[in-house]
Amino acid sequence: MTQHDFEPRVTSASREVAAPAAVIFELIADPSQQPRWDGNANLVVAAPGQRVHAVGDVFVMTIHLGQDRENHIVEFEEGRLIAWRPSELGSPPPGHLWRWELQPIDETTTRVTHTYDWSELSDPNRLARARATTAQRLLASIDGLARLAEGP
Repeated sequence: MTQHDFEPRVTSASREVAAPAAVIFELIADPSQQPRWDGNANLVVAAPGQRVHAVGDVFVMTIHLGQDRENHIVEFEEGRLIAWRPSELGSPPPGHLWRWELQPIDETTTRVTHTYDWSELSDPNRLARARATTAQRLLASIDGLARLAEGP
């Protein structure tokens, strides 16, 4: 066994954002908005018109390497929860998951939790990038969302 056999494979970050859950959720559920707030410096562009509505939806995103990724929605509750498993085009997802949970505190404040779960990731070529996805990077995405959702 190596030290990596015991490493945590679920990372999350959470904070309050001074915006309604519906406003924040739209920025997440519309993939064309995601590069505007991505704290992982990984997302480049997604075509408009791919707004997510249900489990089973798939959206396509171009990542920093110039490659397209399909993102398979596996959890969805309008305004509250969205999670997807990315994969190469036409391939099954290799085992990692991005999740967003929104908990309204009141009409103008929302607790946002962003989780990266790579506990089922089996592709050794993706492990270094997975390990580099820290809570600080997840929080940077939440901070980016906050800047957009809270407005000027």
